Amino acid sequence: MGNQYLFIACLVATIGIFLYSAWRLYRFYKLTKPYVFKHYGTRLLITMKVAFFQSKIFRRPVIGLMHALVFWGFCVIGIGSIEMVLDGVLGSDRILASLGWLYDVITISGDVFALLVLVSIAGFLVRRLFMNIRRFHGIEMKKVSHRDANVALTMILLLMVSLLGLNTFYLTTCEGACKGTFPVSSIIANLIGQGEEDLLLLHVCWWMHILLIFLFANILPYSKHFHVFMSIPNVFFSRLEPLGKLPVMESVLKEVKMMMNPDTAFAAAPEGDQPPSRFGVKDVEDVNRKNYLDALACTECGRCTSVCPANITGKKLSPRKIFMDLRARMKEKGPHLLKEGLDYSDKISLVNDYISQEELWACTTCNACAQECPVNINHPTLIVDMRRYLVMEEGSAPAGIKAIFSNIENNGAPWQFSPEDRMKWAE
Repeated sequence: MGNQYLFIACLVATIGIFLYSAWRLYRFYKLTKPYVFKHYGTRLLITMKVAFFQSKIFRRPVIGLMHALVFWGFCVIGIGSIEMVLDGVLGSDRILASLGWLYDVITISGDVFALLVLVSIAGFLVRRLFMNIRRFHGIEMKKVSHRDANVALTMILLLMVSLLGLNTFYLTTCEGACKGTFPVSSIIANLIGQGEEDLLLLHVCWWMHILLIFLFANILPYSKHFHVFMSIPNVFFSRLEPLGKLPVMESVLKEVKMMMNPDTAFAAAPEGDQPPSRFGVKDVEDVNRKNYLDALACTECGRCTSVCPANITGKKLSPRKIFMDLRARMKEKGPHLLKEGLDYSDKISLVNDYISQEELWACTTCNACAQECPVNINHPTLIVDMRRYLVMEEGSAPAGIKAIFSNIENNGAPWQFSPEDRMKWAE
C-alpha cells in the first residue's frame, strides 16, 4: 500500500509539471497570429501516410527503417506503459491480462519492439558519438544541442533495458502463473536462470522504467525531442497548398482590389476593419500559429539543411536554424510579452538579430527543405514573410532586387527599358 501511495504521488507530480509546461507553451502559441485549418479528411490521410507510415523517413532506407521501428515501438510499448500506470494506481498486477489473446498480442509486440528499439537507439548513439555525419553539425548546433540528443537517446536506451529486465524477472518470479507472452525476455530468462534476488530486481526494473517515463515526459517540452509529442499534430496541420505556392498577403490583396475597383472594395470592407500592424514577420509575435508549431516540432535532424542548395554551395543559410532561432526567440521574449503585453520591446528582434538578412536572401525558395522535412515543416513561407518585412517596412533588399523594384515602378516591367521601346526587338 505504501508503494501505491508513493506511485500516486509521483504520478500526480508528473502530471502537474507536464501540464504547467504545456500551459506555458500554449500561452506562447496564443501570442502568434491565427491560422485557418480546413479539410480535416485530407489532413487525416496525410497524417497516416507521413506520420504513422513514415513515408518521408524511408527516403533513406536503412536509417529510415531504424527510426520507423523506434516510432512504431513507442506506439506499441505505450500500451504497456498505460497498463503500468493503472497497476500503480489500483495496486493490481497486469490489469490488461483480462483481454485474453489480445493481451498476448500486446505483450509479444511490446517485448519484440523493446529489443528492436534498443538496437536502433544504440545505432543512433554510435552514429552521433563516433561517426562524423555532416548534417548533425552546423553553426546552429551548439554543444547543448548535441548533449540534448545524447541524453534523450540514453534515456530511451535505459527505458528499453529496464523494460526487458522487467519482463525477464517477471518470468523468473511468476512461478508458472505468468500472464502474457514474452518471446525475447523468455530467451534471456532461460539464459540467466533463476536467482535469489530476482524479486528485488523485478521491483527495481519496474520503478526504474516508470520513473524514467515520468522524467522523460517532463524533459521533452524543454528538449528538441519534444517532437515525440508534436510531430503528429504538426503533420496533421500541414500546409495543404503546393510547395511552390506562396501565401498571399490579404492586406496587400485588399489594397490592390481597392485600386482596381474602389467602389466595390469599399462596399465589401467590414466596419472597423483595421490596417495591419506590420507587413511580414519581424519578431515572434508576427509569425502565425503554424510557424510556431513547426518550431516546436523541429527534430533538428538537419535533413532540410543537407538538401538546401544555398547551404551546399557555402551560403550562410541553414533552414534548420530558422526554426531553432524562432523557438529560442519565443523562449526569450514570450514571458515578457505575456507579462507586459504585445507592445513590449527589448530592442532586438528575430529578423536582423537572430536571423541575418544574408541568410534570408540566400534562399532560392526551391522548397527542397520543405519537401524533405519528415514532419512537414514549411521553411520558405516563413523566410518569405521575413523578406516581406524587410522590403515593405525597412525598404531593405539586395541591390539587384532594388533595381528590379525601380524598373517596375518606372517602366512597368522588371527590365531597364521604356515601355515604348519594348517591341523594337520584334522589328
